[in-house]
Amino acid sequence: MTNFQLSTFNFQLIKGIIFDFGGTIDTNGIHWAEVLWSAYTDAGIPVEKSAFREAYKHGERTLALQPIIKPEYNFYDVLKVKTGIQFQYLTEAGYLPASFDIPTNREIIACSCYNLVRETVRKAVPVLEALSKAYPMVLVSNFYGNIHTVLEDLGVGKYFKDIVESAVVGVRKPDPAIFTLGVRSLGVDAANVVVVGDSYAKDIIPAKKAGCQTIWLKGKEWEETTDTGEADAIIFSFDELKNLRLS
Repeated sequence: MTNFQLSTFNFQLIKGIIFDFGGTIDTNGIHWAEVLWSAYTDAGIPVEKSAFREAYKHGERTLALQPIIKPEYNFYDVLKVKTGIQFQYLTEAGYLPASFDIPTNREIIACSCYNLVRETVRKAVPVLEALSKAYPMVLVSNFYGNIHTVLEDLGVGKYFKDIVESAVVGVRKPDPAIFTLGVRSLGVDAANVVVVGDSYAKDIIPAKKAGCQTIWLKGKEWEETTDTGEADAIIFSFDELKNLRLS
């Protein structure tokens, strides 16, 4: 499937929108592993990408299993925790020297990524504002129990009727049930909902299984996706959503 103008797509039946957050609104389609790796590269962190990938996976598993992130943490706090876990892993595994300054480098990476997020979200606000005036919107996210704090810090919480957060509801993507919860929050039929997300495996496929229409924000991926048949539309920038024909 190729990209096309959303204004030509038949969204006449759309009565609500579900958005993903991480990798969609905050990075404009760039997988968070790639965002962090770019920050590592810019900061001159002396590790190979293969070692970084190990550390990234370890960090995500750790945060999914342990309640390290507190409800009051904003995105900057989350980034410091994530990066700290990654650096600890890289040091203990011998990929970084024992003398590596974790606190200083953690601040450098967290600051760089946080600034990128704030700027990316700022650019997304006009689209979110316009769509929220035309459709009820719900956020469905795999997050750590602090998504409300993150959204308020970034100034976008007001655009969503409800938030379905994995750490709160006990269901994680790619389970289609988390999208069913989002549909229920919208109060419309699944066929009348369009899901916007960056992950084909965790957003598009399960959203289709839940009966929704889908818009895939295809950016820089963690793993290359070749099968795109479940996406009703493909875009390459969040800004393209401004072409969505408003009801």
